[in-house]
Amino acid sequence: MAGRRFPVSATSVPVPPRSITPVVVRLKLALLLSGLRRSSGRRAAYLASAVVALLFGAAQLWGFVLLRDLPHIASVAVLGATVLALGWAVMPLFFPGGDETLDPTRLALLPLRPGPLVRALLAASLVGFGPVFTVLVLVGCVVAVADGAAASAVAVLAVLLGLLGCVALARAVAATNIRLLSSRKGRDLAVLSGLVIAVGAQLVNLGAQHIGQAGLGQLDPVADVLRWVPPASAIGAVDSAAHGSYGTAAAQLALAAAAVAVLLGIWARSLTRLMTAPDSSTLQPGDTAGRGRGRIRGGLRLLPAGRTGTVMERSLRYIWRDPKTKAAWATSLAVGLLVPLVNAAQGTGSPYIACFAAGMLGVQMYNQFGQDSSAFWMVALTISSPRDAWLELRGRALALLLITLPYATLVTVVTMAVRGDWVHLPEVLGLSFALLGAMLATGAWASARFPYSIPQEGFKNAMPGQAGLAWISVFGGMVAAVVLCAPVVALAVWVHLGTDGGAVSAVLLPVGAVYGAAITWLGLRLAAPRTAARLPEILDAVSKG
Repeated sequence: MAGRRFPVSATSVPVPPRSITPVVVRLKLALLLSGLRRSSGRRAAYLASAVVALLFGAAQLWGFVLLRDLPHIASVAVLGATVLALGWAVMPLFFPGGDETLDPTRLALLPLRPGPLVRALLAASLVGFGPVFTVLVLVGCVVAVADGAAASAVAVLAVLLGLLGCVALARAVAATNIRLLSSRKGRDLAVLSGLVIAVGAQLVNLGAQHIGQAGLGQLDPVADVLRWVPPASAIGAVDSAAHGSYGTAAAQLALAAAAVAVLLGIWARSLTRLMTAPDSSTLQPGDTAGRGRGRIRGGLRLLPAGRTGTVMERSLRYIWRDPKTKAAWATSLAVGLLVPLVNAAQGTGSPYIACFAAGMLGVQMYNQFGQDSSAFWMVALTISSPRDAWLELRGRALALLLITLPYATLVTVVTMAVRGDWVHLPEVLGLSFALLGAMLATGAWASARFPYSIPQEGFKNAMPGQAGLAWISVFGGMVAAVVLCAPVVALAVWVHLGTDGGAVSAVLLPVGAVYGAAITWLGLRLAAPRTAARLPEILDAVSKG
């Protein structure tokens, strides 16, 4: 008995837990390869994006190397690191579907603790061409400012802290907003990403033109502040070490490291909350529906009673809830403001460019029934006479005027303020009101005569085979609206040809407002009988999506 050996139970020997980091990294690679195998189009798009990103990153690196001896290059490097971190922060908000591992709720059923999960997801975040692009830009930033052995040693730590700071920032933002990103509002936000990028590009263009005229020295005050803001403080540490300020460099490196630790802590707490808190989909509808309805109804109580108020409320709800309608409105609002302001800030163009906002917003009146899609049959059932059609069109036009009229006025006033040209404010406002009224009139008629279906998925605004209808409806209506504004334009020309045009031009404001209201009323009256007579054709045209 003494010499017999009894088998030792496996539970009596402690087994160290295996790291999940390799598993999550392999999962990220498997997801990436599986997505590339799904279709040749996706594979080509991914490879093209990777090549463009890497070439752009290499160009940034080479540009910093060539500009190494340029004065104020340290300010440019600090600002470059700041813009890079900002891009990492906002990218998950606009492209939540670009990385499946951004959604940690998919791992909620697995027995994982936040600490190991954070380390694993952080390692997985370093897989892809995004981190490679970030490393290229950061290396260019530190090469531009590094001078000496001490600065070169700090540069290695700066690149590492900068990369970890960008990745941790993106993960913390994604984990904090993952409920939003996986909801309908998150998808709406993704649809608007192109608009935000376009607006940002215009702002960068204006800033680049100003810097080109005033010199890079204009960046120094901003860079002096940003060199203490992580992760740009890591680049500032390299510059401080190059100038012999080793204490300042150590403080800036410590600030960057502390920021990484804080972001990882925020990320870990967000993961804990996501893994333990109930999802809103598991709550009873009565827990939140009453409050939501109260907030929605609060702003709509002032609408008129009867069919007009009902139609206005429905149109406003479309603007707020339908992704395609919301994207179209956001584009019109942003571009309608951006174009006049850019021209005013550059000192180019004429004051009448402010009418561009009225034109962009008036386009929303075109194809009114297309946004209803196949649900237009419910609207058609309520129209039995031209008067019903007139009330329907009038309610939709009034809903648009609630937004377009004050916004066009605001854009005109702001544009004149930037230009410092208050003399032309009355006549430009009058022309804007006249143009807006003409577009509402032609939009109502085009909605009845040239309706087309709007696809619910994708970025196309017309179904295949209906592109011609969309072009005729929008561009033909815009040309007709400009022609309808000819009397007000002729009056403006006559005023300027007169001897006292500056004083008489104020008459154009009431004239344009009255003319716009009259032409809108006439257009709705003419479009109502055609709408009532073509209900089956309209329903067939808008139901193809």
